[in-house]
Amino acid sequence: MVAADDGPLYLGLDLSTQQLKGIPTSLLRFTLTISERNPCSHLLAIIVGPDLKAVARAHVDFDADFGPSYGITKGVRTRPSTGEVYAPVALWLESLDLVLHRLTTAGASLHRVRGVSGAGQQHGSVYWAADAARALATLDPARPLVTQLAGEDVLAHPWSPNWQDHSTQAECDAFDGALGGRDRLAEVTGSGAHHRFTGPQIMRLRRVHPDVYARTARISLVSSWLASVLLGRIAPIDASDACGMNLWDMSSARWHPDLLSLAAGDSVAASRLRAMLGEPCLDAARPLGPVAGYFAARHGLRADCQVLPFTGDNPATLLALPLRPGDAIISLGTSTTFLMHTETAAPDADHHYFNHPTTPGHYMFMLCYKNGGLARERVRDDLPGAADGSWAAFDRAIAETPPLDIQGGRAKMGLYFDLRETVPNLRAGTWRFTCAAADGSDLRVAEAWPAATDARLIVESQALGGRRRVRAGRRAQGPVGSGAARRADGG
Repeated sequence: MVAADDGPLYLGLDLSTQQLKGIPTSLLRFTLTISERNPCSHLLAIIVGPDLKAVARAHVDFDADFGPSYGITKGVRTRPSTGEVYAPVALWLESLDLVLHRLTTAGASLHRVRGVSGAGQQHGSVYWAADAARALATLDPARPLVTQLAGEDVLAHPWSPNWQDHSTQAECDAFDGALGGRDRLAEVTGSGAHHRFTGPQIMRLRRVHPDVYARTARISLVSSWLASVLLGRIAPIDASDACGMNLWDMSSARWHPDLLSLAAGDSVAASRLRAMLGEPCLDAARPLGPVAGYFAARHGLRADCQVLPFTGDNPATLLALPLRPGDAIISLGTSTTFLMHTETAAPDADHHYFNHPTTPGHYMFMLCYKNGGLARERVRDDLPGAADGSWAAFDRAIAETPPLDIQGGRAKMGLYFDLRETVPNLRAGTWRFTCAAADGSDLRVAEAWPAATDARLIVESQALGGRRRVRAGRRAQGPVGSGAARRADGG
């Protein structure tokens, strides 16, 4: 579909775990919900007009389009022996060219796009080498991005750690102790230490791959990396996205010197790490500059098309609806995420606070469960009739199974952690229990029960776990589900 007039258009890009998506929109900060059908490994692009109606869209599904080339599953590669989960940066470069090409072949009027922004999977990091600045500034429109920005002279590390990574327990222990305890770390940075957070990831990279760290000239988050490619120079990290690093002091709006010293090795090395990170962007509405000439010449964007700051996928999801303070979104994506707009912060080690991505002095409250959509998909696939990936059998099992599947005065409960969970910090596994339905007493371990019961209980357990922790934070007003995930879809 294409617009009928010659008015301005705006492009939004969403670089998730499994896809790259592009969406043109006329908002100052272009935001996307990330729970679409199979949304977790893609690049999505959408173009909207002044009325905010989408006029064109395209996406790249990483597995479908590039899976065999990069050896990925659900957008990533894994190393179970170490807990590492990582994505090839070259894949994202190929996907950016491809998604813009698909917009063009679909009839999108890229020459009318006045601005571009978007979101990237949170916590992931990209490590630029010394020649990155020159390579970004001299992109040749006759050559694909991957041939110019994926070499060792441009990327110090070809891989980007993914938010599902859980290889950093030793580093998390160090971060939790750095300021006097996990609770104090949460007070300063908005979160206790988590495996996926960028600070522990940088610290581990320095320990495990010292040669890579030594070659690193700049470090971007995934969101600022995508902005950098479009801009033709290293873009600043968004302040809201920086809150997912365990390095950003939220109250003073600066990198915390002691945490930089921990990640870098000492106070002298901390100065170099500060320079590698750069100073974050504190004004989300101020354009960073025009797109690189590459995108005008190769893909037909306007030469004066402005790049605005990109943010993380979770802050972007918060902006996808006009939330008032106290309103919340539940995003049923690869992870299950609860987001709420708040006017004050009450940090706690069991949940997260971020600076609000667009409203100074406001915050985003977040609960994030690693075992979200993928765990639901696994339970779905165990049901008869679900081999085709349809959610009909899963929905039917939920509707036909009573709450807690109470039978004979006994209620059932389950925990379904296909991956090591973050909150609570618990190893992968499935645990099933029964208890007295009247008061929850007489807890007993159960071996197994019908797959239909698991379908009901995984939804109940995820909902109850979220409610318990939200009550410890703030009471939400009117939560809504984001995207096409609806009741059960595990995107």
